[in-house]
Amino acid sequence: MNVSYVRGGFIAFVAVASLTVAGCGGGGADPKADKPTVATTSAPRTSGSPQESEAVEEPVEPLVVAKGQDGFELAINSAERDAGGFLTVKGTLKNTAEKGRAVPDAVRGDETEVLKHGTSLGGATLVDGLAKKRYYVLRDTDGRPLATTGLSILSAGKTLDVFMQFPAPPASTTEVSFQLPTFEPATLKLS
Repeated sequence: MNVSYVRGGFIAFVAVASLTVAGCGGGGADPKADKPTVATTSAPRTSGSPQESEAVEEPVEPLVVAKGQDGFELAINSAERDAGGFLTVKGTLKNTAEKGRAVPDAVRGDETEVLKHGTSLGGATLVDGLAKKRYYVLRDTDGRPLATTGLSILSAGKTLDVFMQFPAPPASTTEVSFQLPTFEPATLKLS
């Protein structure tokens, strides 16, 4: 059996499965068609390696900025529920340091299944203090987080568009604590 064929088929299956799960709540065939109209700069990348972008994009007023270690900042630009019961958080990861730095591995969390899939934002959680519930980043059937993956070195002053998808808290929950390992917690208002 050709190993590269099996691996290629597996990767294609995972990509299709991820897009299918991510698109379940949109109600349409094109997940980009449900692109939010407020406070986002571009659609998230769901596969492949993330690419840096220049920090000179049009200004977006973030909902909140969480500061991390080694000069990293995460500006959350949107947190939107969809009809399928998901909450998608989109933002921009920026390296404010004077030199390139590796995104800390700790941001992927410590769950065994997520660790297998490299550095990602899979360790993010939302905490509803009033209901005493914690929401984790969703995973596909192979344990891959539905979040930006393939994180590595981010050059000085560069930004990276990121996303994370969670089960949506009930409509009565209007505020949660966003938590990501190595970053300070941030209060996030939900739309």
